[in-house]
Amino acid sequence: MTMISKNQLKLLRALSQKKQRKAHGLFLVEGEKNVLELLETSMVTKHVFATSEFLASHREQLQRVECIEASLEELTKASSLVSNNAAVAVVEIPRTDIPVAEGMMIALDGVSDPGNLGTIIRIADWYGIKHIVASTDCADPYNPKTIRATMGSFSRVQVTLLDLPSYLAQASLPVYGAFLEGENVHKLAFSAEGILLMGSESHGVRPEAAQYVTDKITIPAFGGAESLNVAMATGIILDNFRRQHSDA
Repeated sequence: MTMISKNQLKLLRALSQKKQRKAHGLFLVEGEKNVLELLETSMVTKHVFATSEFLASHREQLQRVECIEASLEELTKASSLVSNNAAVAVVEIPRTDIPVAEGMMIALDGVSDPGNLGTIIRIADWYGIKHIVASTDCADPYNPKTIRATMGSFSRVQVTLLDLPSYLAQASLPVYGAFLEGENVHKLAFSAEGILLMGSESHGVRPEAAQYVTDKITIPAFGGAESLNVAMATGIILDNFRRQHSDA
């Protein structure tokens, strides 16, 4: 069992920056639950940095991974978690192809908050959706805050940043766009396949992507709130879709 070095601590701190993640082709998975979930996937884990207690408790799961012991203080300083971070994994960013437009998918236009993106990934996983396509100015799917908010779902849902209007232009699926004015989502007959397009809370779906919307939909309000959080709205719409197409 080796102990953590200054250079390794430096790398952990560096990987909190998008530029460094891109340069190294690596990202961080932080926190006990997420690291244990990671070990059950086919993702390539380069190292696990963890406390002696974590390493002793999970020896069996960690057999095939290079483990480095570190104190709780060192790990907390090196990660984006505020406290009590018993484990941090360094993982290869997987190479992914642009997904074929099929089944039910989510498209995100300008959703820049990593916590919202992570929650949407988690919601997609809950509803069995495998692919999210997102505009290039969306939050980085490998930001530590995004990964943490997925609660382990990052390994089961592929997020691809791309030229969103071009992707929507060539997709031969209905595009359901969430707008303040649109057809009531409770009354809409969804197709078995389609793309759910969500915009940011501040700008909504922008005109460049909105031109490809085939069905404008809205969640009816019954109270006085001005808007819904984008992740919550995504969940409500997907629930309505799944009621009609539970086997899609």
